[in-house]
Amino acid sequence: MAVDQRRFSGAPWSVPNGDLPEKPQPHEAFFPDSDQVSRWTDTYFNRTKATIERFGDKTVTYAVFMRRPVVCSPHLAMAWIESMAAARGGNVSLQLNYEEGQWVGAGEPMLYITGSFATLVDLETLYLQKLGAACVAAYNAYQMCVDLPNVGFLAMDARHCAGVSMAEIMAYAASVGSRAAQREVGAKGFIGNATDATAHFFGRDTGMGTMPHALIGYAGSTLRAAEMFHEVHPEQPLIVLVDYFGREVTDALEVCRHFPALAAEGKVGIRLDTHGGRFLEGLDPAASYAVLERNAPSAIRGYRTETELRYLVGTGVSAAAIWFMREQLNAAGFHNVKIVASSGFGPAKCRVMATASAPVDIVGTGSYMPDKWSETYATADIVEYDDQPSVKVGREFLLRK
Repeated sequence: MAVDQRRFSGAPWSVPNGDLPEKPQPHEAFFPDSDQVSRWTDTYFNRTKATIERFGDKTVTYAVFMRRPVVCSPHLAMAWIESMAAARGGNVSLQLNYEEGQWVGAGEPMLYITGSFATLVDLETLYLQKLGAACVAAYNAYQMCVDLPNVGFLAMDARHCAGVSMAEIMAYAASVGSRAAQREVGAKGFIGNATDATAHFFGRDTGMGTMPHALIGYAGSTLRAAEMFHEVHPEQPLIVLVDYFGREVTDALEVCRHFPALAAEGKVGIRLDTHGGRFLEGLDPAASYAVLERNAPSAIRGYRTETELRYLVGTGVSAAAIWFMREQLNAAGFHNVKIVASSGFGPAKCRVMATASAPVDIVGTGSYMPDKWSETYATADIVEYDDQPSVKVGREFLLRK
């Protein structure tokens, strides 16, 4: 897999072909700083550090790995280790065994960290936090982008994150998975995210987004909210939520007719965010089946689970709902109006949308975040002490070959 011909500065990191992508610009990833590490790390690491300082230091090598296949997303963790080593005056070497964005198998050492035991011992808790979840989220983001290569994705995970550090890790992960899919299959991938602070991961200065449901309620109608938004932000594309009043089709067409020039130029988008408690306006089970029969008959004949069937013809933002909205827009002459879909778009739902060839232009998602948190657990084991291989029984596969 090709990588950018640019290097990180700082610690002597190495990968198989010697190249690394452009260094990310982390903010929260550098928390905690060196003075705060002892408060946030596991106590037994602090006590081990004190013991080493009493009886003498050694040079050690840690092997870092995960217990499930992932996409390598190490650079927030590596940047933090580098910053801690610099603050402590330590000499730490980081050997990255896989390129960023490359698939890594379960149990395969992703990274070797070599340096002073006293410098490294209390860092493990913190760098594992910055690594494991990122690698799983990147894997999910990659899979979604590969399944829907012609769709642009918008990372809308920030509100679901447990604090700003996690929000940064998730945005970084989406960008890694996206770039991997772009390189491998030419996918559009993630075109941006929702917040300014992490927009740089997607090559942007600011976040993307137009209006929440709250603005619709404030304005009193979907059209009035669109008018208000366009008056204040005329330079922005007009992406309008249409499910607030349960009149997705009616309100979408009203907005398009009010802004015909923008609609013709492709600067109007209809965002479908219908919740799972009801069908999109004009649909019910029978009508949903009929929509797919007209547009993607093989999809409805190929589902395997009840979940897949729900994604195809169920309530909420189903494949049938997207196809139905496209039909209504085209029938009214609004062929250039975009469809933006959100609500539960994780890897499984994206796979079903691909099967149904759902005509969606952009997917807003936070659902690439890990669903099963135990899968995000990264582990580090020491495999060398003063250049002598040594690892606990059963982990010999971590030894450097």
